[in-house]
Amino acid sequence: MSTPSITEEVESALAGNRPVVALESTILSHGLPPGRNRQVATRIEDAVRAAGAVPATIAVLGGVPKVGLTAAELDRVCDPANDLVKLSRRDLGAAFALRRDGATTVAGTAALAHAAGIGVFATGGLGGVHRGARETWDVSADLDVLATTPVLVVCSGVKSILDVGATLELLETRSVPVLGYRVDRFPAFYRRESAFDVPWRVESAAEAAAVVAAHRAGVTGSSGVLLANPVPAAFEMPADLHERLLTEGLELLRSRGVHGKQVTPVLLEHFHTASGGVSLDTNEELVVSNAVLAAEVAVELAAAGGGR
Repeated sequence: MSTPSITEEVESALAGNRPVVALESTILSHGLPPGRNRQVATRIEDAVRAAGAVPATIAVLGGVPKVGLTAAELDRVCDPANDLVKLSRRDLGAAFALRRDGATTVAGTAALAHAAGIGVFATGGLGGVHRGARETWDVSADLDVLATTPVLVVCSGVKSILDVGATLELLETRSVPVLGYRVDRFPAFYRRESAFDVPWRVESAAEAAAVVAAHRAGVTGSSGVLLANPVPAAFEMPADLHERLLTEGLELLRSRGVHGKQVTPVLLEHFHTASGGVSLDTNEELVVSNAVLAAEVAVELAAAGGGR
């Protein structure tokens, strides 16, 4: 792994064992429209700081892994003219060697966060097993990275466009602890719950931090922990709208013959355009909520001396 370039703010926090929260950059470059993405970037970082932690947005710029971005670097990530490459963990070496600009996915961000010594990461939704994976073998690298990287990932579950049940089965197979934050059902991103239970429920950031600390100290292996935090109730997508968009989106895939890595972008674009902006509002609010919860857990971990 190439040595990350760490901002002074993040480096100082790490040296002082103060709480730090890693943040991905793909949502900024690929998940939100221009203008709004930059506003959301500031809002997320401000939310982390208000909760007592230091934000570390992660990206690769000019082939250099960046842990913590300056205002100018955030502008660069959010500018659509720069056309950043989407970087999973497997893509990092190529981006380093070829000096590319890239936005990191969950897998890429988790890898760089761990390399920098950051153990808590907030994102929107985790990648998972795609519908029809029995034929396509389309399974997100996020799951494998979470199974091999000791980072807490706070997210709103996985998008309902994926195979939620198969995703949870794979996490179980890879021995990744899955916690539900004040919920018994696993969240489905736009919706607060899916049809599937979470193995463990926690009621507070302190309880979540205690589970993470115990897992790190007492369980062999190097897996991370998944903390599933549902979208705030006020911003949950209405069930009828969600079902209509999902049905239309799946039919769109069939009619266009879309397969592989293009499935998620096509479906998400349909959700954004056909929902009249509802999906974008939901996306923004759940990411901010996850950032706040991640910061609260990071604060608890640091206070207990259990690391970041």
